[in-house]
Amino acid sequence: MTHLSGHTKPYAVLGHPIGHTLSPVMHNASIRALGLDAIYLAFDVAPDRLLEVLPAMQAMGFGGVNLTIPLKEVAFRGLKHLDASARLLGAVNTVEFAANGDLVGHNTDGFGFLKAMEEAFGDGVAGASVFVLGCGGAGRAVALMAAGAGAARLALADVDQAKRDAVAAELAKLHPGLSVQHAATPADQAAACRAADVVVQCTPVGMKPTDRPLLGPDAFRAGQRAFDLIYMTPETVFMEQARLGGARCANGLGMLLHQGARAFTIWTGREPDVAAMRAALQAAVYKA
Repeated sequence: MTHLSGHTKPYAVLGHPIGHTLSPVMHNASIRALGLDAIYLAFDVAPDRLLEVLPAMQAMGFGGVNLTIPLKEVAFRGLKHLDASARLLGAVNTVEFAANGDLVGHNTDGFGFLKAMEEAFGDGVAGASVFVLGCGGAGRAVALMAAGAGAARLALADVDQAKRDAVAAELAKLHPGLSVQHAATPADQAAACRAADVVVQCTPVGMKPTDRPLLGPDAFRAGQRAFDLIYMTPETVFMEQARLGGARCANGLGMLLHQGARAFTIWTGREPDVAAMRAALQAAVYKA
């Protein structure tokens, strides 16, 4: 995209605040690579204004929007039309402006996680035992997606017992035959981690350079797949410990990439240039 005109199709991400977002970096890279007459922008929208802003953006000709914190749950509660992914995860990160005038909420985070796992390790979670470290919004989504994708067993850990128990109860309702273990103490967590085929780190620990890892190398073993949702550094403190313990590791940049790629396809009906999106993200995040 070189020239903007009255024909340029706008897309956007909305959040509050919004300065941290990397969505314009990757989407505009794909737009340029495909030679589309489009642009992807970012806007700060307060939660109490979201449900009036979305129809206005549709009326202005936007092609679709992404939502980030704290708007995902607002859209989930407020939109009349939700696809299966949004209903499952209880949040909306992508809004489709359908041709019939409907505003349809989607959630591409779960797709992004599963796609990134397959890309990083050559395999998904079907038939695997999965340890989820952290049961907040991201951990809940990972646990639900892993169960839905055919994980054989799940183990859950969180410093907030109520969050862990809530996710376990939801899993029991949706997947009554699934084995779900509660890893309460540090010793339980280390044992559950070592027993798992797949370990997913869903806490904020590791976002700061001074953060100490929650698990040491003895909690890991050869043959494991260790995935950290954090992507701001090529190797997080979690990944370092997992690698020392013999596990294969990946960070969350692939999840960020593929959830964005899925949103692009929902809006445009086209496959994005994933290579261009990845290169743009890596340059922005790692200053490559």
